[in-house]
Amino acid sequence: MPTPVLSHVYLDDQGVARIEGTTTRVIQVVLDKISQGWDADEIRAQYPYLSLGQIHSALAYYYDHQEELDAEIERDYQEVERLRASATRQFTRRELEERLKRQTGAAKSG
Repeated sequence: MPTPVLSHVYLDDQGVARIEGTTTRVIQVVLDKISQGWDADEIRAQYPYLSLGQIHSALAYYYDHQEELDAEIERDYQEVERLRASATRQFTRRELEERLKRQTGAAKSG
């Protein structure tokens, strides 16, 4: 009789692949491997709550579902870019302090 193998990866209610026993998404680990060039040991150092088995399972899941997860990564990236483009300009601390000083001065003289 075959023995089931523990994968450490599950799909949540929204269909997002997560590492069992955590809220960590598989693509978080994958992005660290791709963008940072980290191996499993470095990922373990950055996520000490994950076991090497969980990390390797996440990476194996990615390679088995690479096209689907790459599309999810691209959608997330496009959403970030859309939000960034629609965001209003952010003031620096110095600009905010100068603005407050002008408003306070105008209130005192008015």
